[in-house]
Amino acid sequence: MELIHDPAAETCPNNHQNIRIQLGTKVKLNEGSPKESNDSALSSPSVESGQETYPEGGLQAWLVVFGAFCALGAVFGIINTSAVFESYLKKHQLSEYSESQIGWIFSLYLFLVFFIGIQVGPIFDAYGPRLLVLTGSLLMVASLMFLSISTAYILELELTLEQTEYYQIIMTYSVMGGLGGAFLYCPAYGAIAHFFNARRGLATGIATTAGGIGGIVFPLMLQPLLGKDGVGFAWSCRILGFVILFLCVIANLFIRNRLSPERRPKKCSVWPDFSILRHRGFACAAVGVFFTEWGLFVPLTYIISYAQSHGNGGIESSILLASLNAGSVLGRFLPGLLADYVGRFNVIIGTLLLCVITLLGIWLPAGNSRSMLFAFCTLFGFASGSNLGLIPVCIGQFCDCSNYGRYITVANMIASFGTLTSVPIGGAMLGLGGSTGWTGLILFSAIAYVMALSCFVCARVSSTGWKLWKRF
Repeated sequence: MELIHDPAAETCPNNHQNIRIQLGTKVKLNEGSPKESNDSALSSPSVESGQETYPEGGLQAWLVVFGAFCALGAVFGIINTSAVFESYLKKHQLSEYSESQIGWIFSLYLFLVFFIGIQVGPIFDAYGPRLLVLTGSLLMVASLMFLSISTAYILELELTLEQTEYYQIIMTYSVMGGLGGAFLYCPAYGAIAHFFNARRGLATGIATTAGGIGGIVFPLMLQPLLGKDGVGFAWSCRILGFVILFLCVIANLFIRNRLSPERRPKKCSVWPDFSILRHRGFACAAVGVFFTEWGLFVPLTYIISYAQSHGNGGIESSILLASLNAGSVLGRFLPGLLADYVGRFNVIIGTLLLCVITLLGIWLPAGNSRSMLFAFCTLFGFASGSNLGLIPVCIGQFCDCSNYGRYITVANMIASFGTLTSVPIGGAMLGLGGSTGWTGLILFSAIAYVMALSCFVCARVSSTGWKLWKRF
């Protein structure tokens, strides 16, 4: 029996490989559908994919998932709380600023989280996650502490330095926090990819539920703290900072990689490797990630302002945001589990379609209806949460774990420009005033999701053809 490697397989960097064995014949290694390898992997504690062997479980692997859970809870918990900050800043410190100007605070944070991954990904591939996670933890905690100090300083002196205050919020919340999030985000996903292949959708889904849980807990915690009888903005930021510190300590303890130094890439370039965009399927998926992020953060940022402008109080609005994030928790876990069996791209295409339906069929005609708003928040949270959980594993379809950092960071770099512009565009549409502004904002988000759906369909077709029932 002889082993022959098929050179054609190198043109399709999929991390799932089929091994066809016939007695008395040659054994040929081809890259293709993950179906056979997935089925065997789910029944084995150690799974081979090409030359890679994945534990697919065990104490160390699940501790890595728990560490990633805490890291992503810090990064995405704050992102999913942006609606609370947006509503508060608009009424208080930044009352003289437009919706679009305030939107830049949150979009810049998101942009840096994804864009700085260009440098973080190759460093993770070459040196592992330890120093990256520690640096990100320090920056995340420091951003909230410095935000509380700068705001408190201005308020205590009773100065009206509105430009300075806006600048300080940008530098602390957006720049420092965004950099910290970037250093946590990539290692958290990358470390999971080192330990899981067949169960990667499940493991990643479990880790990403942290963002939804943070989006439930943080707004419900901050709303009374920021209220009339609360502790004020400065101490609210400090309390949130201590919570983030606790999560980051756990992340530092448990996130690690599995590759020995000799198996890591020999070169560490901080520049993106755009050559991987020659893979048509990956290129389509990367553009799809851009449109997904372009549409996602508009509802997350403005849902509280929408609810309050349509007759809902502060507590009711926070409950709406909590219901959106509760749906997101289920969306990050259940579709990830399903994706390992029916295909990652198959599931994300379905959830993107659900996002379009909820935006146009529920939120657009909702108006003052509280029941429709709760239905929208729950369903959209489920669908959009699954998108965030499935994007990393869909990108992982095109590479092996030693190069995962390069692939996910190029995709995130492209997506970062969507996160940079989406919230300010939504804010500019609100500047039109009245129902016209809200209609434009909702349609903008829906169109972005339609484009994302089209891109992921193209990515699937370019990889598998028009085989509708093929698992991919």
